[in-house]
Amino acid sequence: MSLAAVNSRAISGIEAPEVVVEVLLSGGLPGISIIGLPEAAVREAKDRVRGALISSGFKIPQRRVTINLAPADLPKSGARLDLAIAMGVLAASGVIQPEKLHSFEFIGELALDGAIREVRGVLPAALKARDVGRALILPEKNATEASHVSDLNFYPATTLQQVVSFFVDETPLPAVEINVAEIEKQQVPDLSQVRGQHIARRALEIAAAGSHNLLMSGPPGTGKTLLASTMPGILPEMGEQEALESATIYSINSPQFDASRWGVRPFRTPHHTASAVALVGGGGRPRPGEISLSHHGVLFLDELPEFSRSVLEVLREPMESGKITISRAAAQVEFPARFQLIAAMNPCPCGYYGDRSGKCHCTPDQIQRYKGKISGPLLDRIDLQIEVARIPAEMLAGEREDNVEDSSQVRRRVKSAREIQIKRQSVPNSQLQGDQLEEACGLGQEEKQFLIDAIDSLGLSARAYHRVLRVARTIADLAEDRWVEMRHIAEALSYRKMDRDS
Repeated sequence: MSLAAVNSRAISGIEAPEVVVEVLLSGGLPGISIIGLPEAAVREAKDRVRGALISSGFKIPQRRVTINLAPADLPKSGARLDLAIAMGVLAASGVIQPEKLHSFEFIGELALDGAIREVRGVLPAALKARDVGRALILPEKNATEASHVSDLNFYPATTLQQVVSFFVDETPLPAVEINVAEIEKQQVPDLSQVRGQHIARRALEIAAAGSHNLLMSGPPGTGKTLLASTMPGILPEMGEQEALESATIYSINSPQFDASRWGVRPFRTPHHTASAVALVGGGGRPRPGEISLSHHGVLFLDELPEFSRSVLEVLREPMESGKITISRAAAQVEFPARFQLIAAMNPCPCGYYGDRSGKCHCTPDQIQRYKGKISGPLLDRIDLQIEVARIPAEMLAGEREDNVEDSSQVRRRVKSAREIQIKRQSVPNSQLQGDQLEEACGLGQEEKQFLIDAIDSLGLSARAYHRVLRVARTIADLAEDRWVEMRHIAEALSYRKMDRDS
């Protein structure tokens, strides 16, 4: 009887829990059995491993092979454990000295010819391997992904034979040189491309500075989509931790890691036919939805009233908590969802209500039903609600304004305002609550009475009251004012368009 143990990683949500692959060779009829709560793809690993070993020139042990995936109560899925299983079989057979494998972790799917195929979820596994001080053997196609983890010792490989030679003959694995700094980043539209729309530009800047949600209402062709797409370019640059969190979510969602997205704020635009599962995540083996793929970035919902009301309602809790918990019979996983919502809608079903073209023939009842597709509780969670009017044709055809600001100029002010907020309360203004919000605003008696009168006259809810305060605090931060003044409150109230219409 001989026993070997090999370290690997499973995937559970955005975590990569450790899996120890224990391989036991014992007497009995030859065969391979896998235990430890394996799903179908893991159970099929015995055939992939057998084919890869034969193709690589190794003999299959003519003994009973028992493979235990510990811990036994953790569900294992996918083909990511193939390489670890193969190395365990070879170590138990005496081809490799088992003690040589203890300081390594192995991840990769095996082809029948012995090639090592890429897998998803390498980034969270790489982070965990680094934290416990082990080196990582992984598919060569996942090397770019692993290279973004600082201080990680990793070895990319293309075949099982290469990995075995590395441990038996100490043959170096082929070097893969990746210069992360030279990878070209995805480009986003620049704010300077927007003609006119000074109120909308101002609202975007405030939303970016305080991490507020924004709703734009206006006829088709007024530039709502272009305005929304410029938001990632005016948000502060991602820190290393934010970039890692965002990339980790994309890593577990797809085996193909897009290095050009590293450090670029996500901008997700799901179609209005998207289901609730597509938006928040789910499935038999839960995957992240659009709100998690937008983590530390922007979720843009165009044609907001065209989304199913039941779909929109699932956004309410993650908009407040910044996370989504998905429960299934076999497991419960939590995905981060600290996204910034930007939504766009038409003012009426035909889209031309209030437009000077006079095309609109919608009745008041039709307009009310259209707007009523968005619930009051959801609207309360959208801090800024503005109207985007059609700009004159001569402005579109004319030359650009000389003093128009580009995204980099606005981003500097946004970054400065964010730094003020983090220094004062450690979180953006959109996350201020209760006494912390009151303390940060420092309202005088005159300002309090002005706000109370405005709230009463507009019929705003208690939640909307606090959101007005948060926006006013952001406006004050952009102006580098210590306390919130009446002019800041007045401007914040002007961004409650839907409240005034209702």
